[in-house]
Amino acid sequence: MIDFDLGLTPEKALEYFRSKGYRITWDWYEMLREDHARAFTVAKAAKMDLLEDIRSEIERAIAEGTTFDDFKNRIIPTLQRKGWWGEGIDESTGEIVQLGSPWRLSTIFNTNIQTAYQVGHYRQMSDPDVLRERPYWRYVAVMDDRTRPEHAAWHGTILPADDPWWDTHYPPNGWNCRCTVVSVSDAELERRGWEIGKNTEDRYYEWRNPNTGEIEKVPVGIDAGWNYNPGKVYPGLR
Repeated sequence: MIDFDLGLTPEKALEYFRSKGYRITWDWYEMLREDHARAFTVAKAAKMDLLEDIRSEIERAIAEGTTFDDFKNRIIPTLQRKGWWGEGIDESTGEIVQLGSPWRLSTIFNTNIQTAYQVGHYRQMSDPDVLRERPYWRYVAVMDDRTRPEHAAWHGTILPADDPWWDTHYPPNGWNCRCTVVSVSDAELERRGWEIGKNTEDRYYEWRNPNTGEIEKVPVGIDAGWNYNPGKVYPGLR
């Protein structure tokens, strides 16, 4: 599970999450990057009432700080009652597909809550008064055996808040990414002996979007579709 104790109150995360619209999708790659900042979706949840049920429980989890187990125990009976559980059949192709499952719920929960908190965190750190006092940002990974090697390599990277690197590397940087960013002052840089600069040079891989056929270059260590900054594109910042 993702650890959400970022020292944050949920108000800005809630404001962001509540601002999102809805969009029905079948495959995860139908909605990428900026679209995710503006709309809530769950792949293969093809009915609006299902999206509303799942979204309502995630919003409750953000507001109350409840755990994944609480979320799972509340939402599973609803999904089972409405037939969105276990395997189903894609009526257009006859293909067997996975609908609701504990693993899928974990991904849905972690993705939406982590993104909401990171957007809220971005908005706090981007406040002009905060930026004047703390103009640098530091990438922080969890640094355990579940951390992606690239994310571990980025741990400790300190750059100005307006560096373009954050446009693609501001977390979350993939499914179940637990990384975050903290702001840093000049005094803290001096006191800790930290230096400004990247810890690694980015390498890229090519990913072909099955929905559009477009080929794009994505930094190694970032999952396809996650190479963007959800806080920066969130319209609430404008």
